[in-house]
Amino acid sequence: MNDQRREQPPTELSPNEPARGADAPGQPSGAAAERAGVGHPGMVPNPTLNRSARAGRKTEDEQLLNRPELARPAADFTQSDPWRVLRIMGEFVAGFDALAQVDAAVAIFGSARTQRDDPDYAACVELSRRLGEQGFAIITGGGPGIMEAANRGATEAQAVSIGCNIELPYEQAVNAFVQIPINFRYFFVRKTMFMKYAEAFVIFPGGFGTLDELFEALTLVQTGKVQNFPIVLYNRRFWSGMVEWIKESMLAEGKISPDDMKLMVVTDSIEEACQTIVDCYQRRCWEPRQRAAADPMTGGPPDTVARPEHAGEHTGAAPEQ
Repeated sequence: MNDQRREQPPTELSPNEPARGADAPGQPSGAAAERAGVGHPGMVPNPTLNRSARAGRKTEDEQLLNRPELARPAADFTQSDPWRVLRIMGEFVAGFDALAQVDAAVAIFGSARTQRDDPDYAACVELSRRLGEQGFAIITGGGPGIMEAANRGATEAQAVSIGCNIELPYEQAVNAFVQIPINFRYFFVRKTMFMKYAEAFVIFPGGFGTLDELFEALTLVQTGKVQNFPIVLYNRRFWSGMVEWIKESMLAEGKISPDDMKLMVVTDSIEEACQTIVDCYQRRCWEPRQRAAADPMTGGPPDTVARPEHAGEHTGAAPEQ
């Protein structure tokens, strides 16, 4: 594992490519630029994922999900669904090959828009550092925000830091703390890698993509496809509305069972989040479930753990508890 590590990169990097004109194919703007990480300090351009954006073509995922035309010329076979099946197989093989030798890992998700002076950023760096010191590799989507924070914490702990970058309809970049970058063009292949090679998920506040990963994991655990897999939601204030809606709508109407509420551990404590994952990895999974059952959000006596508020931009020092 040590030979995969590299020296910690500088926090601020200059762009490696000249600025693209506003009319250039693949040039994101506004919210799209935020999600892609374009313009974020410390983000490195990822040209191998930008071919579609540069050429103004649809992404591979978009083409796959489009209904095929009834007739295609024979010369266009490489754009057909049978050919895509081969590319998908190749992407699975490449992902398995890149991650097969990685030890136990934790996947961390959250918003690409989280700023470095956000308390969640500092908390994510600290949690990732602690998990790294426990021997876990850290897997993220490789982008900015919470993903950068997680990869940064792994780098500070000298743990393996992995970024699974996905092709999007605009220029992509990877954060400077990723040691093992892996490129994907199909979302479902990438999601398979997260589930297959992670021992746990930590979900920080985020948007639709974060919720997608959360509910996919909950579904796989609920249906028994994945065993002994803790799902930790960090930041009670952010998640409380969603958890209450699940209780008052899904649970109250019998759409899920009371035990399903125990699949999530909601916390404001870095120590609890880390210990939940370590306990379950050491096959003491009943302890995280007991903590979830005793949580006021999932039905039980109040918890006294308070969420740490870290002020100011993260400077690399461990945030105070």
